[in-house]
Amino acid sequence: MILGIMLAVLAGSLVSLQTVFNSKVNERTGSWATTTLVLGMGFLASLTISLLVEGKQTFALQNMQLWYWVSGMIGVGVVICLVQGMKLLGPTYAISIVLTAQLSFALLWDSLGWLGLEKVPFTLNKLIGVLVIVAGIVLFKFGGRQGAESSAAKTPQGLPD
Repeated sequence: MILGIMLAVLAGSLVSLQTVFNSKVNERTGSWATTTLVLGMGFLASLTISLLVEGKQTFALQNMQLWYWVSGMIGVGVVICLVQGMKLLGPTYAISIVLTAQLSFALLWDSLGWLGLEKVPFTLNKLIGVLVIVAGIVLFKFGGRQGAESSAAKTPQGLPD
């Protein structure tokens, strides 16, 4: 369990880091060039590592259902939406919304047993947990405005005449 938690934390930090890098690339190119670069480099890296670790087993795809291939196309939407979301909202706010949406949809799919997942009972505690996270995002985004205004008033530009 500890290893699973550590890997999940690492994945979260890598997603956040990748999003910042994607945003910087997008500033110099465009969303589609960024997506092509990100997914292309990811393809080369994963193919190389897979061949080193698994060898010829990398291409043993005979038992894979056809609809699983959609996953790569979903990645295009993920990168495009993240890059645009960061441009419009900033990194922290965008990532907090992304992670909350990810948790909410995972809860939905688990609860309904969709996509071949084992059905996990939906509970009030799970709903409350997601709502607490949403409330935290709202506080994060809109709760600090008064502090920002009052600190701006203390700066030399904000001094009264």
